[in-house]
Amino acid sequence: MLDIVAEPEIERPQDKLINRLQAVLSDYLMQEQIDEVSRAYHYGAKAHEGQFRKSGEAYICHPILVAISLAEMRMDVKGIMAAILHDVIEDTPVTKQALAAEFDNEVAELVDGVTKLSKIRDKSQAETQAENIRKMFMAMAVDLRVIMVKLADRLHNMQTLDAMPSHSKRRIAKETIDIYVPIANRLGMNDIRHRLELLSFQAMYPARYRVLNAAIKKSRGNRREIVNTIENSIKQRLKDATIIGEVVGREKNIPSIYQKMLRKKISFKDVFDVYAFRIFCHDMDNCYRILGVVHNLYKPIPGRFKDYIALPKTNGYQGLHTTVGSPYGVPIEIQIKTYEMHRLSESGIAAHWLYKTKDSDKSPQIHANEWLRELLEIQKTAGNSLEFIENLKIDLFPQEIFVFTPNGEVIKLPRGATVIDFAYAVHTKIGNTCNSARIDRQLVPLQTILENGVSVEIITTSWARPNPTWLNYVITAKARACIRSYLRHFKQQEATQLGQRLLENELQDIGLSLAGIPNERIKKLISVLKKQTVEQVFEDIGLGNKLPFLIAKRLTQDDVQVALTLNENHSNFSSVNGGNKTPFAIKGTEGMMVTLAKCCHPILGDQIIGFFNPGKGIVIHHEGCRNSSEVRKHHTGVLNVEWATNTTGEFSASIRLEVLNQPGTLAMITSAISKMDSNIENVSIGHQDSKISIDDITLSVRDRVHLAAIMRQLKKLSPVLKISRL
Repeated sequence: MLDIVAEPEIERPQDKLINRLQAVLSDYLMQEQIDEVSRAYHYGAKAHEGQFRKSGEAYICHPILVAISLAEMRMDVKGIMAAILHDVIEDTPVTKQALAAEFDNEVAELVDGVTKLSKIRDKSQAETQAENIRKMFMAMAVDLRVIMVKLADRLHNMQTLDAMPSHSKRRIAKETIDIYVPIANRLGMNDIRHRLELLSFQAMYPARYRVLNAAIKKSRGNRREIVNTIENSIKQRLKDATIIGEVVGREKNIPSIYQKMLRKKISFKDVFDVYAFRIFCHDMDNCYRILGVVHNLYKPIPGRFKDYIALPKTNGYQGLHTTVGSPYGVPIEIQIKTYEMHRLSESGIAAHWLYKTKDSDKSPQIHANEWLRELLEIQKTAGNSLEFIENLKIDLFPQEIFVFTPNGEVIKLPRGATVIDFAYAVHTKIGNTCNSARIDRQLVPLQTILENGVSVEIITTSWARPNPTWLNYVITAKARACIRSYLRHFKQQEATQLGQRLLENELQDIGLSLAGIPNERIKKLISVLKKQTVEQVFEDIGLGNKLPFLIAKRLTQDDVQVALTLNENHSNFSSVNGGNKTPFAIKGTEGMMVTLAKCCHPILGDQIIGFFNPGKGIVIHHEGCRNSSEVRKHHTGVLNVEWATNTTGEFSASIRLEVLNQPGTLAMITSAISKMDSNIENVSIGHQDSKISIDDITLSVRDRVHLAAIMRQLKKLSPVLKISRL
């Protein structure tokens, strides 16, 4: 009789991985917590059953490897469970509610935070990606573990990118470089940042990666002797000064070498010939003592010293950076930091779990939370997800300067920031009401670019408001978001007020008023127009999206659902050319919703006509403007307008002068205009020969009478042959 020997059961890759994860977790978690992780694994394995990665491995292997990365950072039990389950909502029928019922709300919220939104209907890939990143940031602001899981997820995806087609590799690598690498940097997680950078570079530029990698390997042998000599010299000086410190040679990574070659337009040899060292010690005082030793050994290069201990980077990074000369004719870059500073700089917010650090006022955790609070404020004011991503990219990787308030408080800003950026960094209200500023007690314009170390005082006034042109100067995400938010809100207010005035004006022509219209009819109109409030109806009218006479006509009928077309009512509306319609009074200074046409520059006293421009409000033209007569032929949105009796202010007007082409003519003309209490806004030379010059001048005037007086004065000048208004 033969003995039948059972074949040994083959251990699956996921079994090996879960055993490895449990071994790492056993170093810092209790057995009951490890059991909870095992329960999450079995739940995830069942949900992903039958799913495989493009590499061919069972899908569950990916979330386990993500969990192992986080376990090596000593992530807590809920974070590890969320890592194992992070794809179940997105890729399986499991819902957030089911997860919460099986585990708890904390795990469900973490998983939901890293889950992409399903394909959003009628939105482009860029908009969908922006919505997903915005959603992740909102979850991250509530719980930083969300981004820890996401970064670990992205790191493993990048490590297994070889299975993807080349176009997908480049797309994923670009997204990693644009978003995830800067996020890791802002959170102080330099170890993950460098690994993501290297993998992205390898995917985007495989040939360049191979060439640079081979060049680095070849250069190492030639450099070893010089590196050892410098290292031994520094060690000996530290020993002579009785300072305990560790000196380590540092090699630049491939992406940073490539970026430096591009930025400075230099060869690989010039980049790689810079020697770099790190010196570690046990306390902050010795960092400064070591700096003195290094500067005595090698002469420091002026302007190349940075004290990030006294003034940490935005992500909480601390250390002393200096560049010194060497006997070998090439500079030596040296970083000096304590062991704790180095651990924090590599791990960033992960140090909170990895080393059980207390969150001091300089910890990466505190800096990350401050940054996220700013991002929350920005996202509240962003018009859409694409605008949020634009602001986020500006904010992610700034080179910093430090400026001071009059009270001595330090404000960090990106290089190139202006006075307006500073004002918004202090407080949104300060930014919205800033009028001018002093830098080191000297008055300066608001668009002045700030330099490192200056003291800035903002002067505010109650009537000052943000100007759309500020968006051309500011560079910080907060300033851009606040200005755009204010202008959007201000435009909405203006449109609402203008729309109400226009509707009241139309109702007045038919002997009614808005107050006399039954509330039920107004509510019915709001419903028919698919609006929420009557203010939204006014806003649509003010923006030119709805014509006021059509809305007025509907309000006069019992059935507001009756469709009215412009053709049916054009005879009513066309009475701008004659009839008894009450003209709509404008001042020309209403703001963004009423604009004066640049083709004819209408001014107070001119006969004027208005046209509705959908989404932008009303454009006012001169009655005799060539463009207005063309528009009137094809445009049904014509509005009968007149200047309000209390109109004041200055208007732009354009005149054409035919003058003798002789020295001093332009000076004579500008002097005459100035004496007539007017400013010149623009001068352009249309045609010029040896005798005659035709000049177009745009100037500011109070009204038609003021312009006529200026033209009479100019006509008296001997070089002026002919003058006319454009």
